[in-house]
Amino acid sequence: MSVTPASHDLVDRLVYANRILYDHGVVDGLGHASVRHETAPGTYLLSCNRAPGMVRRQDIVCYDFDGNAVSDTTERPYLERFIHGEIYRARPDVMAIVHSHSPSVLPFAVTKHALKPVFHMSGFLGEGSAHFEIREAGGNTDMLIRSSYLGEALARSLGRHSCVLMRGHGSTVVGTTLEQAVYRAIYTEVNAKLQLAAQSLGEITFLNKEEAQLSSDMNDGQIPRSWNLWIKRLGNIDLDA
Repeated sequence: MSVTPASHDLVDRLVYANRILYDHGVVDGLGHASVRHETAPGTYLLSCNRAPGMVRRQDIVCYDFDGNAVSDTTERPYLERFIHGEIYRARPDVMAIVHSHSPSVLPFAVTKHALKPVFHMSGFLGEGSAHFEIREAGGNTDMLIRSSYLGEALARSLGRHSCVLMRGHGSTVVGTTLEQAVYRAIYTEVNAKLQLAAQSLGEITFLNKEEAQLSSDMNDGQIPRSWNLWIKRLGNIDLDA
């Protein structure tokens, strides 16, 4: 497959996305973010096997939905690139994906308690989080989505939701833009922390579906303000180093 190289702007934004997610503690040495190629929608951009906080321009590789590199690289790929390919295949509306193991989300993943919006910043959770049980798809595993088969099963569990919790593993969030996916990954962790705290105080009054949708629509118009701040927080960084 011959694919036109992605724009420099898209590559740079993906590098920033990785650095931002690390800066906010959503990812550490593990986890990854991807974005659909802007002119070749059957492919996506993802770093090679690099810690998110160290991702550089030259680390960005273009993959097809089967997890094959379609741009020149000699670097190892992420084992779980199949998360990305199969969700993009199943959800043409998804333009970006973040997979992470953020700590406040894990209690919900292992108890099957859905994340629901406790405040307006997490209105995208209005439908609640989906849940993925890897045993149902692959029996006993190392918990990683290391095949197209498991990636397809994860995509089915995600369905039309914006977030799927992965038992014993973490979560995956999707967005219609790279900036939105990063925003959702950050506020999935924030919402989980608040929901855990609120549970100890009594019954929680979550946003209802209409409140959640109205809040989500409003916040989508404000994401550039946060994105620009998050980039500034990184300081003067060399995207090639």
